[in-house]
Amino acid sequence: MPAGEICHPSPPPMPPGSEGEEEWLWGHIKAEARIDAEAEPALASYLYSTILSHSSLERSLSFHLGNKLCSSTLLSTLLYDLFLNIFSTDSSLRSATVADLRAARFRDPACISFSHCLLNYKGFLACQAHRVAHKLWTQSRKPLALALQARISDVFAVDIHPGAKVGKGILFDHATGVVVGETAVIGNNVSILHHVTLGGTGKSSGDRHPKIGDGVLIGAGATILGNVKIGEGAKIGAGSVVLIDVPPRTTAVGNPARLVGGKEQPTKHEEIPGESMDHTSFMSEWSDYII
Repeated sequence: MPAGEICHPSPPPMPPGSEGEEEWLWGHIKAEARIDAEAEPALASYLYSTILSHSSLERSLSFHLGNKLCSSTLLSTLLYDLFLNIFSTDSSLRSATVADLRAARFRDPACISFSHCLLNYKGFLACQAHRVAHKLWTQSRKPLALALQARISDVFAVDIHPGAKVGKGILFDHATGVVVGETAVIGNNVSILHHVTLGGTGKSSGDRHPKIGDGVLIGAGATILGNVKIGEGAKIGAGSVVLIDVPPRTTAVGNPARLVGGKEQPTKHEEIPGESMDHTSFMSEWSDYII
């Protein structure tokens, strides 16, 4: 290990059950923060105020989001109370937070620790704030949900309409420029890179945005428009423009996107690309790939 590099403990096996997972993960995050505070005194006060002074993951996350998203007229204390009330009373949101932290830690080789993700990954933070905005939306507190969406967009450069439904185990990798429309649905264990758009095709209202199945991987700069279905375990190549349904376990690439292997008998893969993060294995089977 290079001199001066901080060594975080390897994560031990996580116990089954959402409550046990939360307690396990929170203990591990605090241990990481203590190591970082000792190794880098300049961060000691920051790590104490954001992690070490809190008794639970939801309190730490609520405090951090409140400070990130506050403004001169939207106070951090108000946001802290809002986030904490919703996270504390909805165990499904806490379970999703744990799954999202695991997704970043184990899918992104640049993620050195859970605490690093909690504090610094704007895709993770934007997703957790969106979950609160979506909860407000479902409670008919739409003005507050939309105000929160605007702050998330301003601060994190991630624009997710509060009406959009997002599963758990989500990785917004890099996250800058991600746009998700009002009636979009994102399944579980999905990985989405920067500058991805899940948008509509015009000004018509109603159900008009993409439906992303479980385990899907969407490459950087991809655009998926309209009420189309991306099947479970599908892969959308970087820069692709998708306007029609993509079958499960297939790969769509190009502008306009086409299926690797052809429309009639597309090549199918066995792995779950949203978890494997394999962007390029299809190239060996794509005869038209030229460089």
